[in-house]
Amino acid sequence: MTALIELQHQLRRAIVGEPDAAKGLLRARAGGSLLRVYRHAYRARLLAALRDNFGTLPRAMGDEAFDALASAYLDAHPSRHPSIRWFGDRLADFMQEHDELVPHPAFIDLARMEWALRGAFDAADAPLLSRDTLAALPPDDWPGLRLRLHPSVQRLQMDWAVEPAWKALQDEAADDPDLPEPQALPHALIVWRPRLDTRWRSAGSALEAVLLEAVQQGEPFSVLCERAASAVGDAAAVPQVVGLLQQWVDEGLLAA
Repeated sequence: MTALIELQHQLRRAIVGEPDAAKGLLRARAGGSLLRVYRHAYRARLLAALRDNFGTLPRAMGDEAFDALASAYLDAHPSRHPSIRWFGDRLADFMQEHDELVPHPAFIDLARMEWALRGAFDAADAPLLSRDTLAALPPDDWPGLRLRLHPSVQRLQMDWAVEPAWKALQDEAADDPDLPEPQALPHALIVWRPRLDTRWRSAGSALEAVLLEAVQQGEPFSVLCERAASAVGDAAAVPQVVGLLQQWVDEGLLAA
């Protein structure tokens, strides 16, 4: 049994392309041919998974550019997760580090957006906060109130406005969609899944991005008001915070 287990480990190492792992398995011509078949199938399946996990990115980049990127990524970061659903978790960072493989820097933000959408879809469920729950809070409880984002919520700091291109690429019937030229636009993108449908939108203002970050950090309501006062002044702070809070509740961004 020990010999069989070691042989299985050796075969796995050979299939994934580890150096010298195949030497003991290549004594026969047939063995070498079969091993090449397994190696090809292994890489082909992972490259197909990467293409599927990133939705619009392959269409935006084009097959040749994406295949070159995907192959280089597989060489640098072999799959380590039992499920190929999670293969590609470091692709956006890899693109940042190897910009020679990326025809346009906006593709990095598109990759981050796609991965966030997949992550939001698979995120854990949680009961949503309601207006009735907030309305029932005693006034003295509000300063120390700590809001909690829904587990699916992700905030991305984007450098490019890739959302119009993402929308255009949703039409799978269009073989060659007319993509708008990406515009440089630093902004915060919010991705979440309140119920069954994944959603996204840009933060409505710099203040909203700041306050969402404070919520994620576990800051109490009083600190949210202080940060708003620093940005918009004392008179406008509380109304703006309350308005954003109502919007977040209605959108399903907050967990009960």
